[in-house]
Amino acid sequence: MLTQLPAYPLVRMDERRRELEEKGATLFDFGTGDPREPTDSRIRQALIDDIPEVSQYPSAYGTSELREAFCGFMHRRHRVELHPDAEVLPAAGSKEAIFHSPLAFLHPSHERRGVAYGTPGYPVYERGALFAGGEALPIKLRKEEDFLLPVGAVDPKQTRILWINYPHNPTGATATYSYLEEVALFCREHDILLFSDECYNEIYSGVPPPSILEITRERALAFVSLSKRSGMTGYRSAMMAGDTKLIAAMKKLRPSIGVASPGFIQKAATTAWSNDTHVHERNRIFAEKRALFLDFFDRAGLSALPTNASIYIWVEVPKGYGGDDEAYALRLLEEGIVVGPGSSFGIGGKGFFRVALVPELEVCKKAIARWERLKH
Repeated sequence: MLTQLPAYPLVRMDERRRELEEKGATLFDFGTGDPREPTDSRIRQALIDDIPEVSQYPSAYGTSELREAFCGFMHRRHRVELHPDAEVLPAAGSKEAIFHSPLAFLHPSHERRGVAYGTPGYPVYERGALFAGGEALPIKLRKEEDFLLPVGAVDPKQTRILWINYPHNPTGATATYSYLEEVALFCREHDILLFSDECYNEIYSGVPPPSILEITRERALAFVSLSKRSGMTGYRSAMMAGDTKLIAAMKKLRPSIGVASPGFIQKAATTAWSNDTHVHERNRIFAEKRALFLDFFDRAGLSALPTNASIYIWVEVPKGYGGDDEAYALRLLEEGIVVGPGSSFGIGGKGFFRVALVPELEVCKKAIARWERLKH
């Protein structure tokens, strides 16, 4: 299977970046989505306080305290009542949960082994499908359709699992209740499992993004993460929630994989899910950075997708580059500015680039001052 997978792209960019770093160049990194804002002190202290004298294996099912804390969050935020024993399950970060989940639901004997997902999008949807013996079914997302995955493009004769992701990585696009209702109805009518990657649901200003669980739990799972919500990317902590039968299948699978979070991580996660104040402060900071960049792109004549959610801004490559997103990213790199070329997110990303709002606000201002020197 490894031989069938394409290598992660952007070899030229990686090589040039290493060269610049070796020369001591100052780089402003808007490439990887790993924000620099500190993790809340209460979360850090909870982890420290729970490190045991004797280390023992953790449970793949998580502590009851953690599951209950997550259920409390879902009720506060989405008005969704979840059963902590039957409808939720922890994960060591959403990436591993997304990657492993097709293993529980795809089998060579199935007539339908297709996994549909949007492109541009998170590469792990494709990789998880292929490693599970499934068929990757990318569906191109288009600017004129607000980067919403068109359900009419999903082939129900092939598709076993449909992934949606809103707020969206890499575009920052958001979905309405009516759109989620349309997707849920389509999946119900065609007996398709609906997996909703909601890792950016808590990064927003204005109208809170909805969860698929507000619409349905029937044959649906939501994947919810603490990485961006609470600044816990390195902790690797997330939750899966939804249909009891799907959760039961995941419970059978996961002890075999060895992905249980350490107890002290679960304690920190319990603290994070139990508190919303730190999330409000993080959103205030991201809103400032988002407004700063959207204003700059408008002044510079660069076409950016308007968004009030996620940590990403999706921008069209200037006309002078003929839609070559890697060439423009390499040009920015010469100025010390690192962005994600759209092509690295699949065939649907060609002609765009992604800006991840990860550096501190003052660093963002310095980067923009340097970027402004470029002629577009």
